[in-house]
Amino acid sequence: MASLNPPSYSASYRPYNPYLKKPSLFKMVCVTFLCSAAYLFGVWKHSGGSDVMTASPTDFLGTIRCAQMKNATQLPTATVVLDFSTHQAAEDTITLPPPRGPRYFPACDVKYSEYTPCEDTKRSLKFERDRLIYRERHCPQKAELLKCRVPAPYGYKSPFTWPESRDFAWYANVPHKELTVEKAGQNWIRFEGDRFRFPGGGTMFPNGADAYIDEIGKLINLRDGSIRTAIDTGCGVASWGAYLLSRNILAISFAPRDTHEAQVQFALERGVPALIGVLASKRLPYPSRAFDMAHCSRCLIPWGVYDGLYLIEVDRILRPGGYWILSGPPINWKRHWKGWQRTQEDLSAEQSAIEAVAKSLCWKKLVEKGDIAIWQKPTNHIYCKKTRKVFKQPQFCQAQDPDRAWYSKMETCLTPLPEVSDIKEIAGGQLEKWPNRLQSVPPRISSGSLDGVTAETFREDTELWKKRVAHYKAVSNQLAQKGRYRNLLDMNAHLGGFAAALIDDPVWVINVVPTEAKINTLGAIYERGLIGTYQDWCEAMSTYPRTYDLIHADSVLTLYKDRCEIEDILLEMDRILRPEGTVIFRDDVDILVTTKSITDGMNWDSHIVDHEKGPHQREKLLFAVKRYWTASAPASDQQDPKTVS
Repeated sequence: MASLNPPSYSASYRPYNPYLKKPSLFKMVCVTFLCSAAYLFGVWKHSGGSDVMTASPTDFLGTIRCAQMKNATQLPTATVVLDFSTHQAAEDTITLPPPRGPRYFPACDVKYSEYTPCEDTKRSLKFERDRLIYRERHCPQKAELLKCRVPAPYGYKSPFTWPESRDFAWYANVPHKELTVEKAGQNWIRFEGDRFRFPGGGTMFPNGADAYIDEIGKLINLRDGSIRTAIDTGCGVASWGAYLLSRNILAISFAPRDTHEAQVQFALERGVPALIGVLASKRLPYPSRAFDMAHCSRCLIPWGVYDGLYLIEVDRILRPGGYWILSGPPINWKRHWKGWQRTQEDLSAEQSAIEAVAKSLCWKKLVEKGDIAIWQKPTNHIYCKKTRKVFKQPQFCQAQDPDRAWYSKMETCLTPLPEVSDIKEIAGGQLEKWPNRLQSVPPRISSGSLDGVTAETFREDTELWKKRVAHYKAVSNQLAQKGRYRNLLDMNAHLGGFAAALIDDPVWVINVVPTEAKINTLGAIYERGLIGTYQDWCEAMSTYPRTYDLIHADSVLTLYKDRCEIEDILLEMDRILRPEGTVIFRDDVDILVTTKSITDGMNWDSHIVDHEKGPHQREKLLFAVKRYWTASAPASDQQDPKTVS
């Protein structure tokens, strides 16, 4: 009798299934042959001929390499040299289709050709005029943002190359003659035909900035590398900063946004570092202990009022042992008081007030000779803390971050220097002289002040950016041409490695540390002998349109993707980028595909290329060039063809 229990199956036992038949060997061979033939035929068609079949195995694998990145098409293995020549687009060897068609961004009205969103003269009238608060940054709300491209003025030309640009700028680029009349007797600027000429003069240096700087050089050493970074308050057309460059001193020049005369814009056309700025109620956007030297030549800042607030701010940004230089009222008032149209009593009281504030900050007056007076900040605060019993004000600030300087209110308290154990010790650490300072480990890093940044990671970062910049130059032949670019912006500078790698090129770089950065590295950047500022890229930068020849954006769009619209950041970049200027984006490939779809609608030519380590990196590079275009010719020029260049 058969058992009612099911059979016990072993591991190798499979019950018979009448629907499964034993496969035929002949059929398997046929299918394999047909699949292989179809595959090879497809490769042959894709390569455009039979060359693939005769290529080496390595070349063959390179040809059929699969794309590893989401939304990315095949990318080249070899370095692609992109030619960004004027009016000629490079061959686009990479095609990454955007996820959607590009949105077109129209040109703004010509009235916006000098638009500075956060220093708009009409908007500023809504704010307090006391202490120049109305001239500080007041940015538009989201609903007020322009969704158009700011035009260059009709007739705009590429600026003169450095060093010729120090002395000349095209009139069509900054069509304002007000200064040529207002400062006619002070040798600031002259109008000559189709251009401006900058003789290098100034209100307090009629013999020229070079001769004026030589006078300063007789009082303090400007040539031994101990002074590298400087700041010029109320800079005019920045001739002081322009002529310091020949002495390897890098100055940031700033002045308020003008209603008519675009003084800072003239500085930028000359190829000199400059930003719109004002001493009012907020800290300047620089870290503490940043500058070796600060300068004011008839800058008309009331240094002695508001309990010395503005000199207290200068003290914050001066490094230990740094210098403050003042020329113009009230210095040498006994000689100039009639020309300044002020009373002797008024000028004498102003100088006494300045002297009193400087003493309360423990500054030492080194010299007053002719029209120049120079004070020096102490190298530490050991002695200064003892004098608080004598100078009741200002007291030392308590529990504040001295490097916090983005919309931070100025306070009438003295920023304490880092603690030292000996009166001869330099607070915060001794800085190397230039040029050794550039490659030396910044004291903020060697002391462990920057979380997660060590001397070793600093050196690795320096070497990394040397390789990356070399790769950039291999991709963009114009970046490799010295003199093609002058004004550069690094939107996310980290430790300043990008700028450091370009130090032998005739360029200057504003290194931006975004307010969203995890680590505030701007102080270390200054300790390297470089310059920079803080910036929130959801807002406009404090500069005029067409400031920069090249913008470097390392992971900026990823940093801000959840905070504001990418298109608003890109439109701001378009505003501050010169016609035919270049942008180098370094970011995740998905971000770059989206970015390219937007820049296509902004009339940019752009190309995505591989990471310097090869095609298998998610991080890619997007090289973009803003095409040349300007506002239409005025009606009068259209009617008179002789006026059209």
